[in-house]
Amino acid sequence: MSSQKESTVRTLTVAVLVCLVCSVFVAGAAVALKPTQLDNRLLDKQRSILSIAGLGRPGMPAREVKELFNSRITTKVVDLETGKFTDAQDPKTFDPLKAAKDPKLSKVLSGEEDIASIKRQERYTTVYLVEKDGQLDTLILPVRGYGLWSTLYGFLAIKGDLNTVIGMGFYQHGETPGLGGEVDNPKWRGQWPGKTLFAEDGTLAVDIVKGGVDPQSPKAVHQVDALAGATLTSKGVNNLLHFWLGENGFGPFIANLRAGEA
Repeated sequence: MSSQKESTVRTLTVAVLVCLVCSVFVAGAAVALKPTQLDNRLLDKQRSILSIAGLGRPGMPAREVKELFNSRITTKVVDLETGKFTDAQDPKTFDPLKAAKDPKLSKVLSGEEDIASIKRQERYTTVYLVEKDGQLDTLILPVRGYGLWSTLYGFLAIKGDLNTVIGMGFYQHGETPGLGGEVDNPKWRGQWPGKTLFAEDGTLAVDIVKGGVDPQSPKAVHQVDALAGATLTSKGVNNLLHFWLGENGFGPFIANLRAGEA
């Protein structure tokens, strides 16, 4: 074999060995870091829930977030078909978003039903409760739906009257910064506390209004200003709220809670 061929073979051999070593290293690092990544995702979720529920303070260290969440928040699983709490899934480990991709644990939504554009809906989901003196003080509901460019994932916190909003916000989305991304703007989020979701007759009345809310309107208590320059994102948020608070979402569950039958 010529020296040139030997050199080429050696070069290729070294390259292959380097690739193999790098692949093993990357794979090993991914496996080793996965528990940390999962823990960070859970921490972000807990931080978001506490913030939207008006608990804690900004910038709390991880330890305080976990301690406050575990001491104040009770996680339960709800069967969306019956609108009642269930023990069919473990609230500590159950992942509704993962379940939504499992044909055995979810259903395909028809075009008429799917106003939130989520395509599939899980049968079971998790809700979060804050109790005070043995009574429901705050209910936090997970909500999601498509905006302009992405699915928005968030939480809606309501008082124990199951009507008055404490807070609403999103912890993950891919909307355009400065436009649809204004769902993260504290000023816009600040419009939600105190709004009511349902009219006196029990019909769903919450609405995001293009052009601004008229403070003199009797409907103003249910309305929030649309995002400036982000019509489709605003419509998406409105749609996802109407889906998750309606008959195909938490509507039956809220009705059962009011009747003491959840």
